[in-house]
Amino acid sequence: LLDHTGRRRRMADFHGQWVLLYFGFTRCPDICPEELEKLCGAVGRLERDPALPPVQPLFVTLDPRRDDAAAMARYIRDFHPRLLGLTGSPEEVEAAAHAYRVYSHAGPPDEAGDYVVDHSIAIYLLGPDGLLLDYYGRSKTEEQIVQSVRQHMQTYKPLPD
Repeated sequence: LLDHTGRRRRMADFHGQWVLLYFGFTRCPDICPEELEKLCGAVGRLERDPALPPVQPLFVTLDPRRDDAAAMARYIRDFHPRLLGLTGSPEEVEAAAHAYRVYSHAGPPDEAGDYVVDHSIAIYLLGPDGLLLDYYGRSKTEEQIVQSVRQHMQTYKPLPD
């Protein structure tokens, strides 16, 4: 995918890092901003502990027709300074969503041509090997996510070569 600075990114770019990942769209009226606040709040709390490795926050759009790199850059600046916004062609975004079994469907446009994208709501935790370790639904609090990520970090064992 393309990040909000115009740089091509692959999941392999994040191997060796802990990642919290969320799929949504910039014109989401309430759920996406709430979930991104929670995700970024958890990242902020985790990074205050110098004993823990950093966590990379990622936001992948499910609305690439409207969310180009510039739109992503404008949107993510309100959340966390290290949050990366990712977009791409509809096919690229669909493949990324499919890899995490994310459901999305653009609803019918209104008179002004605006529409809402219905989608799965989950924050994904990826370990340094790039594998999915956990996910957090909408009912999980920031504190529960922080506790879970800490626990995963403490018990993490790298995959054998």
